[in-house]
Amino acid sequence: MAREKRPAAAAAAASFALTNSWLMAAALLLTARGVAGQKVRVEEELEAYPTESVDLRCMFVDGVGTKLTQVSWIFEHADGQRDNIAVYHPTYGESFPNQSFRGRVVFLQKSLENPSIRISNLKMSDAGRYTCEYATYPTGNEQGTTTLIMLAKPKNSAKAVTVQAGSRSVIVASCDAANGKPVATIKWISQGTFTVSSNTESNPDGTVTLRSQYWTVPTPADNDREVSCRVDQKTLERPWIHIVKLSVEYPPTVSIEGYDNNWYVGRSDAVLTCVSNANPPPSEIAWTTPSGFLPDTVMVVDNKLMVKKVDYAVNTTFICEAKNKLGTGRQQMSTIVIEEKRPIIPGPTTGAIIGGIIGALAFFGAIIGAVFLIRKCKDDENGPPKHKPPPPVKAGSSTEMLHKPSAPPAGLETAPLSRGEVYYEPTGGEPVSNLDDETTGALNGGAAPVLDNGNDLESSGHEPLAANISRGESFVSPAMYV
Repeated sequence: MAREKRPAAAAAAASFALTNSWLMAAALLLTARGVAGQKVRVEEELEAYPTESVDLRCMFVDGVGTKLTQVSWIFEHADGQRDNIAVYHPTYGESFPNQSFRGRVVFLQKSLENPSIRISNLKMSDAGRYTCEYATYPTGNEQGTTTLIMLAKPKNSAKAVTVQAGSRSVIVASCDAANGKPVATIKWISQGTFTVSSNTESNPDGTVTLRSQYWTVPTPADNDREVSCRVDQKTLERPWIHIVKLSVEYPPTVSIEGYDNNWYVGRSDAVLTCVSNANPPPSEIAWTTPSGFLPDTVMVVDNKLMVKKVDYAVNTTFICEAKNKLGTGRQQMSTIVIEEKRPIIPGPTTGAIIGGIIGALAFFGAIIGAVFLIRKCKDDENGPPKHKPPPPVKAGSSTEMLHKPSAPPAGLETAPLSRGEVYYEPTGGEPVSNLDDETTGALNGGAAPVLDNGNDLESSGHEPLAANISRGESFVSPAMYV
């Protein structure tokens, strides 16, 4: 069974392919006959602009065995009406039977083989189908048709629509592309929130007018805000862009400027300025006080309140009012504090910079001084003492020393002091002072006086006591000779 189905399927496929081949061949044959049968050669489509000229070309081809008797140009309106606008006969010449084209149509060559025409001073209503028709023998009439498309550059415009600030969405700007063909496209370029509506209108001459509206909820902040309308159309070399400034009207808002918290008695350059924001601009600006009267020391110039001389009379509340056709704006400044003495105003920034530099120098100087003081203290600890040692003191009492003989023991002249003998300590005990009797020799700690009855120690035949005492064992200075 499977073997029988396979040849049947192959035969069906072959039959289908053969049928398609015959259909394609027939279509090509019909197309060839159509092309061969078109003996009148024309341009299929042309574009032109109003007030310009256009050439409609026509030529009869493959005229072997065909006798040309007459050629006519027929204009077909958009509504289907057909009118002869130009006729040429080799014997009777040319004719222009249509009044609307008379004087605007001419034959470029007066021959049946090339009866091309030129239409001048074009109008938008000239758009349509133009047929070049030959009367021939023995085949009959032959024709070719050209479609003329009339183009028109739109007249573009954009403007703002003045509105009042509110809470409803309204049209605040419009943009038109009028009398264009084909119809244009309009686009709005804006940063705000908006919507767009548009409508088209067909004109009698075949052109189209497009209108676009820009919608938004207008606020005072939208006044003078810029939006752009962009128009694109086939006839335009580049897009047409126009900037529109929105116009939103609103009542005045008022603020008072100029007070610097430094109004002191005697000041003469104090000024307050009434700043108002409104559309349309305020028609009137007035200054007043709660009492209804301004102090004698103030003067109003335009929107400024100028104080001739500050005194206690201006210690009040000033009120500024601005009016336009939509309403009134009002602002007041609270009671101004008057100071008897002019407050000290901080110096300029330069003084602060200089003060900072001086402070930095003082800081580094303190660091250097501290380092120097620390190093000096360390040097004092490692070096010899810089102060004078206290005077020597005696181990026993001063009374005991007074009863000792004035002449030193003989053993002291040749030998150092023993541990059992009286010695002097450098610190502690009772110091030797001039309260002891000079005649007892206590000033020298009990040692022999330097001068004895006006005689020198040399004359006594003894050596000074200090000569036999080493410097390491006593700090008493050697005897001085006067």
